[in-house]
Amino acid sequence: MFLWALFLIALTASYLSFQIFVDSGSRYFTSSWGGIHWEKQVRTSAQIHRQNGKVVLVTGAAGFVGTHVSLALKKRGDGVVGLDNFNSYYDPSLKKARRALLTSHNVFIVEGDVNDAKLLAKLFDVVAFTHVMHLAAQAGVRYAMENPQSYVHSNIAALVTLLEACKSANPQPAVVWASSSSVYGLNEKVPFSESDRTDKPASLYAATKKAGEAITHTYNHIYGLSITGLRFFTVYGPWGRPDMAYFSFTKNILQGKPITVYRGKNRVDLARDFTYIDDIVKGCVASLDTAGKSTGSGGKKRGAAPYRIYNLGNTSPVTVPTLVAILERNLKMKAKKNVLDMPGNGDVPFTHANISLARRELGYKPTTDLPTGLKKFVRWYLSYYGYVPGKVVN
Repeated sequence: MFLWALFLIALTASYLSFQIFVDSGSRYFTSSWGGIHWEKQVRTSAQIHRQNGKVVLVTGAAGFVGTHVSLALKKRGDGVVGLDNFNSYYDPSLKKARRALLTSHNVFIVEGDVNDAKLLAKLFDVVAFTHVMHLAAQAGVRYAMENPQSYVHSNIAALVTLLEACKSANPQPAVVWASSSSVYGLNEKVPFSESDRTDKPASLYAATKKAGEAITHTYNHIYGLSITGLRFFTVYGPWGRPDMAYFSFTKNILQGKPITVYRGKNRVDLARDFTYIDDIVKGCVASLDTAGKSTGSGGKKRGAAPYRIYNLGNTSPVTVPTLVAILERNLKMKAKKNVLDMPGNGDVPFTHANISLARRELGYKPTTDLPTGLKKFVRWYLSYYGYVPGKVVN
């Protein structure tokens, strides 16, 4: 009986060990990252094809700006590895189409969340990144009123998780990240300059971006991370975000549906410093090229490191009714407009960038005006969605 008891105990222990092995193996093989083939894809994507090239981790690589920046870096011979969680804030099929575009240019996108510290640690273990272009974020001003937690998760917690990985890396990469013009909030002095106060955010989105600037400054000060923050001003263009006005206006005009045009106090038209995607990409790449090195090693600072913030805008604000008129000309269709007073949802009445600092230190010089940029966007939109006059656009 004693021997039988020992046998049963041993059999049970063996079964449990085998089950643990199977479960862990199953998790390993069904994971979206990890494994020999995955590591090979990451290393291949990170290979440099030019002298003194960079190795860049691009977060939010399947996003609007992330796709264009990744393509620009890859085309000039830099090593690029993307990271994106393909969330459903807007149609994931557009993000997957962007991924297919990047794949055709030999850019590999890891599917995962920036909040996944183990994934980040693995990526930094597989590749010695020289730079990080952090573009992943929860975007949109109005959506923050519906789902505030997503902004804390993506814009604050994820930023800290990424900076922790960067400060612990050896060597530490230089970090360039997307802040936002929304940090200027309720400021009334125009144009907005980097030296202006940013303590009056008008939305939770703006507040999380302002928090991000404070957090990055802390990691620069304590750990010697080279940090560059970029305040984007209303970026538009091909492969853009469907939640933005110019994109949804185009869709609704083509479908014969009314569009809502908001106006500010005293019936003043809203105005935005619309900035074409190619100009934004030039600013992003210039920020990477001019970023000084981080001075820490394994989380220990050896000296002061650069901390910079730049406006990336077009310096030529255009009213929303003018934007609509340009779209009407390009689409050869009239819009059905509902004009309403702007609700208290966090939007601001105008944005206008002073780009003198970026021009001086980055050589940043936007060259695409709104009529030219929207013409290119409409051409892409009609091609991507296969629009035929009289046919409903999905």
